[in-house]
Amino acid sequence: MNSPHWTPHWTPHWSPHWTPGGLEPSMNSYLNPNLHQDVGMNTQELAVTVPKPVHVKKGMFSELHSKVSEAGIPVTATHFDLQREMLWMGNYTGHVQSFLGPTMAHYSSFQVHATDAIRHMQSLDTGVLFLSKCNLGCYTRGGLVMFDYRMEEGADMRSLLMTDNMLLMGGLQNYVVEVDLNTLQETQKFTVEAPGVTIMRQTNRFFFFGHPSGKVTLRDLRTFRTQKFDAFPGGLSDFDVHGNLLAVSGFSSRGPNERFLMVYDLRMMRAATPLWVHVDPCFVRFIPTYTSRLAIISQTGECQFCEPTGLANMADIFHVNTNGQFLTSFEVSSSKQALAFGDSGGCVCLWSDTRDVMFNVYSREPCVVDALPQLTWNHNLQHCSPIPTVQIMLSLPQWAPGMEPEIPQTIETVGFNSYVENPYACPCNQVWTPGHGYYNHVPESPTQSDEEPLLHTVPDKYRKVTIKYSKCGREDFDFKHYNRTLFAGLEPQIPNAYCNCMIQVLYFLEPVRCLVQNHSCHKEFCLACELGFLFHMLDLSQGDPCQASNFLRALRNIPEAKEMGLILSNCEETTGTVELGRLIQRWNHFILYQLFQETQEQEDPRAYRTPRSSSLGSSGDSVIRELFCSEVENRSLCLCGIETVHSSLMSLFNMHYPDSQGEMKEHDFAEILKKSICLQQRSHTWCENCDKYHPTVQTRNIRRLPDVLVINCEVNSSKEAEFWKVQAEYAFNKSMQKTDQDQRHVWIPATLKMSLSKVRDWRSAAGLRLSAAEEAEGASLYDLVVTVPHILDSGTGGNLVAHIKVGETYHQRKEGVSRQQWYLFNDFLIEPIEKSEAAQFDVSWKVPAILCYAKRNYHTKYNLRSKCQHNQSEVKSDLYRTQKQKKTDATFIPLTVSEMPRAGDLVGLDAEFVKLSEEEAVLHSDGTKSTITPSQMSVARITCVRGQGPTRGPFIDDYISTQEQVVDYLTKYSGIEPGDLDATVSSKHVTTLKSTYLKLTLPHRLRSSPVGHGLQNDFRVINLVVPKDQVIDTVHLFRLPYKRMISLKFLAWYFLGLNIQGETHDSTEDSCTALKLYRKYLELYQEGGNHYVTKLNWKVPDLDAR
Repeated sequence: MNSPHWTPHWTPHWSPHWTPGGLEPSMNSYLNPNLHQDVGMNTQELAVTVPKPVHVKKGMFSELHSKVSEAGIPVTATHFDLQREMLWMGNYTGHVQSFLGPTMAHYSSFQVHATDAIRHMQSLDTGVLFLSKCNLGCYTRGGLVMFDYRMEEGADMRSLLMTDNMLLMGGLQNYVVEVDLNTLQETQKFTVEAPGVTIMRQTNRFFFFGHPSGKVTLRDLRTFRTQKFDAFPGGLSDFDVHGNLLAVSGFSSRGPNERFLMVYDLRMMRAATPLWVHVDPCFVRFIPTYTSRLAIISQTGECQFCEPTGLANMADIFHVNTNGQFLTSFEVSSSKQALAFGDSGGCVCLWSDTRDVMFNVYSREPCVVDALPQLTWNHNLQHCSPIPTVQIMLSLPQWAPGMEPEIPQTIETVGFNSYVENPYACPCNQVWTPGHGYYNHVPESPTQSDEEPLLHTVPDKYRKVTIKYSKCGREDFDFKHYNRTLFAGLEPQIPNAYCNCMIQVLYFLEPVRCLVQNHSCHKEFCLACELGFLFHMLDLSQGDPCQASNFLRALRNIPEAKEMGLILSNCEETTGTVELGRLIQRWNHFILYQLFQETQEQEDPRAYRTPRSSSLGSSGDSVIRELFCSEVENRSLCLCGIETVHSSLMSLFNMHYPDSQGEMKEHDFAEILKKSICLQQRSHTWCENCDKYHPTVQTRNIRRLPDVLVINCEVNSSKEAEFWKVQAEYAFNKSMQKTDQDQRHVWIPATLKMSLSKVRDWRSAAGLRLSAAEEAEGASLYDLVVTVPHILDSGTGGNLVAHIKVGETYHQRKEGVSRQQWYLFNDFLIEPIEKSEAAQFDVSWKVPAILCYAKRNYHTKYNLRSKCQHNQSEVKSDLYRTQKQKKTDATFIPLTVSEMPRAGDLVGLDAEFVKLSEEEAVLHSDGTKSTITPSQMSVARITCVRGQGPTRGPFIDDYISTQEQVVDYLTKYSGIEPGDLDATVSSKHVTTLKSTYLKLTLPHRLRSSPVGHGLQNDFRVINLVVPKDQVIDTVHLFRLPYKRMISLKFLAWYFLGLNIQGETHDSTEDSCTALKLYRKYLELYQEGGNHYVTKLNWKVPDLDAR
């Protein structure tokens, strides 16, 4: 494997003055600047060539040469050619280059794939194999195509392995494909453990498969037995094999690399003593020469060599000059004399321990193009510059057409200038009307089209919405223009906010909402808990948008989400290169599985009820299981006649479309859905009776239907898009003969009648009832409640929206009325729509991704009472008593039982923040600035102060630990210093965000009143919604109408005589000052005086100068 599966978002502390103990002072570039005299630099200050090799000490690895392929484009794969003295590199954009020998002279450069990155490379005798996401290409070393093999739709390949003439390919799917390179036919498909295989190795006895889950599977080539090693719970980064030793590096469950390697003895099939190292291991390779040496490489460039059975020595650490970039690939030559490093800036470095380096023990000479013959000059040759001869003049294009005779008659002359009206210009405030045939250019299947759909074909409400930031930020942005309902939208500018639509879908499923709001656990990153907090915000909000940043923060810290590709980088989000339809379907599968796992252990047995009993008391009962999971029976029939049967659960189903030859026929949606649920397919699986892989017929039968049927539409290519388009046309032709105009172009039914034996579709939900016989056989009516389409736009990558049928209980809570209504949810845009619009899909711009059918009246058997509706006396008060300060210098005193907040109590509140990313802005020529993406803030400190009682001072003063990279601590405004948020070195009371959030929300749920200065922004970043009648914000109390907001520093100086916020800010000081200001306001209000001052321009004067 050439690249890791997870890139950490932090930068370790690195001092440029640190001298590696493994290098002599004369070989250190910082102590000996002469080493840089022959190194060229490009505009990004990256080394591009070394004309003369530096001195290399025998037995010590050091840099020979470095090349920049394409600046700024990450190198995703490197490979030493096994037949020739060549080094290959592939980058993120699908481009490859090759270099000759230790001098790294350019040999070839060509494009392998238009968009996908190069994942893996393997050299053959006649060419080189290049693996991308779903494509395998074989090219000559000069760049000619030998063959191009495409995998099936949905494949996500990561690695390949050569075995004689057979090639194994694995990726993020539960199978490994074997392809015969002679016939280019798939011979076998091995079933492996989900979520797939990303690294493959081979020895004389074993196949080794590395899984993203942190496991390594061994398959014995002689007995076909398998052995599993659970190496790291947080995921696998790399492993390598030599002799009887297996070395594995990976991640802990908290995210960062563990500073040790797991070493396994393959003779005993058990773990040996772990090898502790001094770097964060990301790449691991054996470099056996005289001993079994290990090379451990970190992403920041530290390289350590050590023995797998000994102790690591600090003197064996080298450093690769990455110029601030991350290493993304690492490779060792077959001769073990050369190392190749590729980084995220597009640079490839070649290291060796000898000057006369050889990549292979025996290599062939590469084919070199013959030099062009030297052109000898004589006077009979033509001039190199073209002379305008008659033939050249005749070959030029036609000259510009002459001026029309009417134009000179309208010329007006003023002074020395003449003017004439342009007859071809468009009049002011008018636009040209599109002519005939203009709409014919709209592509029929834009999922695979190179042309962008015309923007005017997409209604405004479906387009991607953005927040326009002014000099006041987002305060003057009119969200009510996009949402005139009382339901809350979600802000889209947060990283990975593409899942906003599915968050709304889960919220409007009443049993899910109550389940996560009742869930409570001690895990730091629990998606069920975070969804419960977010849903409580959506309950309290009266039409104002909310932020899901805490939920997305927890999502980013779950290793399984990273391995499934659900965490997007900034580049992927801004460029719009992600296929959002596939992405949201993977996210849907992940979130259902994650909620099932997180809620199963601590779920209340009273979570749902049946008509015959008050509750289902079995400990195995689960709301998620009852809601989404179908019990299926899987039958596998081998050629030998042996049939195996096993049962499993499925939380959703993928649509499988018929293979149509020639003209596409009309199909019934219910029939296709039935074949997709009761699927029958052929595959190669292991047969215990035959003791080998055999073709088997696999059949899936349903034993229990869920309450909510979730369907992934799988419209991932032009073929599926064309299928939906044709079915919509058939539906339109049928509806022309009917009076129901709303159901035109609607192929999917509004209601399904389903039983374990048959599925029948209905076009209208009105008046449908089940007969007694149908109820006896277990039939049920399923109504369409959710559709999630992907809105196409090649300029921005499109966006995801949701059509949701909102039930009566939600309308009753928000509006006080009992009705059902379909709504469009497009981030913070919410608009009521007709039911037909939710089921219409014009695949030229609106592609279906997810459908949800819910059993009619399914919610009656669930307990829909959440803790937020419980008596407040049931709220636990030990949140404050269980916290302990491990430091002697305590900064707060927790609340006692008698001090628990009550309705109307005052609580001083202030929070400090750090910056996780800088804002992206555009500076215009007139000097104005437009913010494109705001800076991402994260809460770093929260302080709550008692507002009454004999005990004064804070009862919460928590510093929030963070595992994400902080780009600016904002020390001048926050008082946060580097190291304050690290629990291992901080002298502060550092805790998790979830723990502090629980303590912070309790007073507000008990109707206490928070007092602070500028609380609106604090609540938004903390992800807290407090009813406006509870909030006491001094920034609004001391503000004149239509005037600027006054700073806390000025108000404290003028009204209280306090000089605060000197060098830095302190949240304890600010919250106490806000409480004093509020009491001062009450005094002024009773006196009826007006003490506002404007002559000082709301600024504290310079007291020292006075």
